[in-house]
Amino acid sequence: MSKKLEIDFETADRIAVLTMKEQRKYLKKELADFKKGEYLHPEDVSGNTIMIHHLDAVIKHFGG
Repeated sequence: MSKKLEIDFETADRIAVLTMKEQRKYLKKELADFKKGEYLHPEDVSGNTIMIHHLDAVIKHFGG
């Protein structure tokens, strides 16, 4: 017997937005910890900053 789950587009968008917000929160925490003196690889500092900017744009696009 085949098992599958179907959800509507609005629910899928909400899940996507929540996931992106969670990731953005984590990246911001890493940068805040870095500013407090914790080590973060230099490439991650710039990468996190860029990714936060892009996540903001995509979240806004999805209405979050």
